[in-house]
Amino acid sequence: MTNENKRRGMLWSYAPVLIWLGVIFFLSSSEGSASNTSRIIGPLLHFFFPDISPERQAFVHFLVRKAAHFTEYGILVFLSARALIRFGFDRTQWVTWLLPLLLVVVIAGIDELNQSRETTRTGSVADVLLDLSGGVFASVGGFLVSRAMARRKGSDLA
Repeated sequence: MTNENKRRGMLWSYAPVLIWLGVIFFLSSSEGSASNTSRIIGPLLHFFFPDISPERQAFVHFLVRKAAHFTEYGILVFLSARALIRFGFDRTQWVTWLLPLLLVVVIAGIDELNQSRETTRTGSVADVLLDLSGGVFASVGGFLVSRAMARRKGSDLA
């Protein structure tokens, strides 16, 4: 494999992770504040539920924002594990799914620290734990699915 191919392989492996980190940090800016996301979520809720009360709308908005934390860090785990697998790690080994959790902890901490410095945002340890729970869910799920697929593939060969 030439150096050019190795560089392309590394770029192809890690570019999605870097792009997703950019998305996470964009969402942690003032652009991802509750007042900005309510401009999207509010009209959607009124479209699907015209009689929704302001209290119910605020509650659903809160749930959507918290689900976003869980989901965005689950995606980060999958993209990071994908990069490791492309780099030669075994998808059926725990380390392939644990290393991305270290990235989740670091990025979630930086993300919340960033938000605590924004006037339109607040940083929260609870959000770091929510981010981590999304990462753990993705790691455990990815590991279990990978192991099940490997066992199935092994039994197909027998």
